[in-house]
Amino acid sequence: MASGEESKTTHRVLRINQLDALELNKALEQLVWAQFTQCFHGFKPGLFARFEPEVKALLWLFLWRFTIYSKNATVGQSVLNIRYKNDFSSNPRYQPPSANQKVWYAVCTIGGRWLEERCYDLLRNRHLASFGKAKQCVNFMVGLLKLGGLMNFLIFLQRGKFATLTERLLGIRSVFCKPQSAREVGFEYMNRELLWHGFAEFLIFLLPLINIQKLKARLSSWCSPLRGAPNSDSTVAARGKQCSLCGEWPTMPHTVGCEHVFCYYCVKSSFLFDMSFTCPACGTEAHGVQALKSGIEMSEVNAV
Repeated sequence: MASGEESKTTHRVLRINQLDALELNKALEQLVWAQFTQCFHGFKPGLFARFEPEVKALLWLFLWRFTIYSKNATVGQSVLNIRYKNDFSSNPRYQPPSANQKVWYAVCTIGGRWLEERCYDLLRNRHLASFGKAKQCVNFMVGLLKLGGLMNFLIFLQRGKFATLTERLLGIRSVFCKPQSAREVGFEYMNRELLWHGFAEFLIFLLPLINIQKLKARLSSWCSPLRGAPNSDSTVAARGKQCSLCGEWPTMPHTVGCEHVFCYYCVKSSFLFDMSFTCPACGTEAHGVQALKSGIEMSEVNAV
């Protein structure tokens, strides 16, 4: 039973898990460096500017000692239940990386970054011909390493092993620490979210096409009792205390053929916007805008 579990731990890790582990490692390094610099926030600015590559190398070496060297996994790998395995070993069971592989891992990762930063810092302000040639050599070597990393990444996407060039050169690959159990995925929540999202988009598309005023007038006409057609000016005066659109005292009162009164600008703009405009109060279809008859004075309306 134990041998079965040991064989399961050497199952290949998904590509996305290996890439996530690399991103977590980068985030951890940024967080550690930010916390470290905050400790010297009150000191002289640029205190570590001259020795920044060395300080970073010491911090990364400290992390390496308590992660890869002691636990055979980086912090990101530990979070994702991953660790390194010696791929050069012919033993089917799990074999951790050897001490030499761990040391060379630190040399290639920590030492390589320190050497690149220090060389660029030393050759940045040098203008002599000899330093120019050295700078070209450094750029050429860095370019070759970047190209090798790109080729390794393309091979990794195809085969799923050795996410970095360092892992391929040292023969260490990622495996699961514990057997991965089958995970059941429930799609009820996702289906519900997709349904409501599609329904919301449908409403956003549909609502501008609906004439709210006309619909409101139709509903009010259905709910209110049937009334006879207006045939007297007194009825108009009784309804003329407020505009049926804005609710204010009607300015330049006009009608649309029913007993309700509107401001001229309210009813005219609504009629121009919708030629099938209907009275929002009674639902009468407007065939035109008529001014309130001159025989009816607003004083009479106020008296009512």
